[in-house]
Amino acid sequence: MSQLFSAFVAVFVGYAASVAVVLAAAQALGATPGQTVSWLAGLAIAKGLASLFLSWRHRMPIICAWSTPGAALIAAASGVDMASAVGAFLAAAALMMATAAFRPLGALVERIPMSIAAAMLAGVIFRFVVAVFDEMKLQPALVLTLLMVFLLARLWNPFLGVIAALGAGLALAFATGTATLPVGPVALTHIELIVPHLDFTAIVGIGIPLYLVTMAAQNLPGFAVLRASGYQPPTASCLFVTGLMSFLTAPTGAHMVNMAAISASICTGADTHPDPKERWKAGIWYALLWLIVAATAGLLLALILAMPKALIVAVAGLGLVGSLTGALGQAMGSDKDRFAAVVTFAVAASSLSLFGIGSAFWSLVAGLMVLTLDHAAGRLRGRS
Repeated sequence: MSQLFSAFVAVFVGYAASVAVVLAAAQALGATPGQTVSWLAGLAIAKGLASLFLSWRHRMPIICAWSTPGAALIAAASGVDMASAVGAFLAAAALMMATAAFRPLGALVERIPMSIAAAMLAGVIFRFVVAVFDEMKLQPALVLTLLMVFLLARLWNPFLGVIAALGAGLALAFATGTATLPVGPVALTHIELIVPHLDFTAIVGIGIPLYLVTMAAQNLPGFAVLRASGYQPPTASCLFVTGLMSFLTAPTGAHMVNMAAISASICTGADTHPDPKERWKAGIWYALLWLIVAATAGLLLALILAMPKALIVAVAGLGLVGSLTGALGQAMGSDKDRFAAVVTFAVAASSLSLFGIGSAFWSLVAGLMVLTLDHAAGRLRGRS
């Protein structure tokens, strides 16, 4: 039963702490309510099936998650419709499968300095964290309560800080009448297929950054969690299966699934089972629970949308504070790359859009350009 309990906690934390970011991404793309339900259901199906197959096949707790930083990146985009976004999602998934199949592509991605990739991620996430305090101007009592609960709860357990804030926010919203239960019949789930449109600007502005962010901020930490628990994850198999599931579910609106880090840490430790060889069963329970989430995606979304906007925005921002902290630490950790990382962060945090391509892509271009100039100047000084 310990495997089931760990799996339940991982699913609850994974959903409650980041679903608001996915909703922000859907809203940015102009998704209809039906498409939003389909998006969440598609993600849950992809996570469930990928975790089920990989955990069973390799007999280790291989936990998959949706790309929360990727959703934040999508939410920061503008001028992209759902059809073009789905085309970009397909491109990102294809790149993930290609990375598994062709080692040189993975080596090329790994050559992008972590400081630059982390700075891009930090810039994208920064907007969501700042939005918490923007909402405080509109509903100070609600947002301030969430913030205080979050700050106090994280002292006890950082993983549950967002969950505690969400619980407090729900209680306060219902107590003050700013939230109401859905009225009328609610469909449990809904799948709506979207015909993709392969748009160059969307692929460059969303697809490629989505792939890079997912690799740097999700897959690499996810593999590190497994290794820290004594496992040797099958990297190529994991990348291919998550890429394939992302490709197959992209027409439902789902953006990307990948290796989990926080959820994986819940299912890979000794609390799950004393015997590491038995912990793979937590991956099976985790998968089955996500398939239940997929079957009830419509009901869960209806409950979330009954909440006030300030609650959703605040939970999304608080849920990304940890990611922002880690990304900033990685971005600023290297003295020689720090200036380029700051430029990357500033461009990513801006609303820059050139040729229909958003700031995430241009932040990489700017950061790599500055880094190249810095290294060239350093070589010239070394010769003089």
